[in-house]
Order: sequence, then structure tokens, then C-alpha cells
Amino acid sequence: MHQHTLAGEITQRGVGLHSGVSTHVRILPAEVGSDRYFVRVDLPNSPIIPAQVAAVSQTQLSTQLGEGEVSVRTVEHLLAALAAMGVDNARIEIDGPEVPLLDGSAQVWTQSIAAVGLVSQPVSDAQTLITIKEPIWVYQGDAFTCALPAAETRFSYGIDFELPAIGNQWYSWSLITDLENTGNTENTFVTEIAPARTFGLLHQIEYLQKSGLIKGGSLDNALVCGAEGWLNPPLRFENEPVRHKILDLVGDMSLLGKFPIAHFLAYKASHNLHVQLAQKILELI
Repeated sequence: MHQHTLAGEITQRGVGLHSGVSTHVRILPAEVGSDRYFVRVDLPNSPIIPAQVAAVSQTQLSTQLGEGEVSVRTVEHLLAALAAMGVDNARIEIDGPEVPLLDGSAQVWTQSIAAVGLVSQPVSDAQTLITIKEPIWVYQGDAFTCALPAAETRFSYGIDFELPAIGNQWYSWSLITDLENTGNTENTFVTEIAPARTFGLLHQIEYLQKSGLIKGGSLDNALVCGAEGWLNPPLRFENEPVRHKILDLVGDMSLLGKFPIAHFLAYKASHNLHVQLAQKILELI
């Protein structure tokens, strides 16, 4: 068995979606078995926050991880990129409270990972992959997330909005990796999921801003949709919104460590429901 870490250092700087604070991120190679974890280098003693389900401290419009009084927010796009591209171990140093939104997608992260490449790390003990044997469901009204028994790891998502420009959208994407043999993640995450940007609804923006959220949001880092259509076209995909929801789901499920072999299916869900499903999977396994 092998794990993988980065072959070099990645650095990015940008503004956080909710805080509006500019932060600098350094992603460094990490030792075998150390997993993916954040380090708040701006705080005394550089506290560590593990990228694990148990560390989730908030799920309002993004996923926040915390350890004691220390936290880091909007981790899902970066974690999705690392996990889907096969980076098992990574030290993520950040000098502020929120991961930069960049262009609203995971595209910059995947490009950066591809540019530095991966290094194989031999593992002495064989790792047991989690295989979902029975359906696991979490509901909230008509919204749900579930993990179903499957032969491969697949993510499917449905959304339904009254705004005509979005409407009802479904998309399904399969994670196929061949890291053991090639050292590469042979999947379409880079082309089909990572470029999909976060999106917002025009009629909700004022309320969210008054609630102290989306301080760093702009037409440069988020798609905005109103009754008349998109304020900042063109879209990268006809169904870019639902693809972005898969990106969020991949990031939240990455908190399980290795992706379980399962079909993850979600409809009208949220970070809260994603994390509830991850917690339930851990409880049952």
C-alpha cells in the first residue's frame, strides 16, 4: 500500500468569502500517516486543526473546522482538490481564519497540485477502505443526503430553484483512481468538477451581508443569479451550479480521510446535511 503527498510547496493568497479577510496559504508535503491538516501560523504556538469530521465546528454556508477556540473556515474547495487528486498527507499553513475563495472554484488548487506533482509514500500496514454495506440516510424536509452500496465511489446531486436560469439540475460524477499503479489520479475531477464556481441568489445577498456573511463575495469569485438570469455570465458549464454542489460534497466527504466505496447521493442538501451524513457513517463503522 502507498499514500501520497505533494512533491513540492504550493502558495496562494486571496480573500475569504465570508470574512473578507485576505490570507496566505502554504501547502507543504507531510509525513506518511499524518493526513491533511491546517496550521494557524498567525496564532501563538501555531495550533493544528485536523481536516476530520470530528473537527467540524460550523456549517453555515461553508464548512468550518475548529480545535478549541481556533478555527478555519470555507475549507471544502481546497480539501476536495487535495483528496480527489490523491493527496493523503498535507500540511496546510494559513495566516488567518478563512481559506481564500480565489475564483470561487477549486480550479486554482487543482492546477497548483498538478504543477508540483505527488510523491508516493510506502505504508507498512495495509489500510482498510470503508465500504458502505447498507444505505445510510439523513433527511431534512425534502432535502437529503445518503450513502448507498456501490461498486465504485460516485457522487450524484440534484438541486431545484424557482429561478428559471437554474431550475432543476442533476449531475453524477465517478471518482476513479489508479494511484497504486501510476502515481496519478485518473479521474475527471480536474475538468468536470473543479472549475465549477460557487453561486448565490441576488435576492438573498442583502440579507446575508447584514448577517455578517459573504463580506468577501463579488462578481469575480461567485456566480450571481436573479429573476432575469445570471448577472455575470458566461457559465463554465450549462449546469455549473449543481457541479459546484458536487465539489462541496466531495470536500465535506474528504473529512472521512479516505473516500468510502459508496454512491453518495444528495438532493437540495447543505454543508450541514453533508457533515451529518459523514458523522453517521463514522458512527456506524
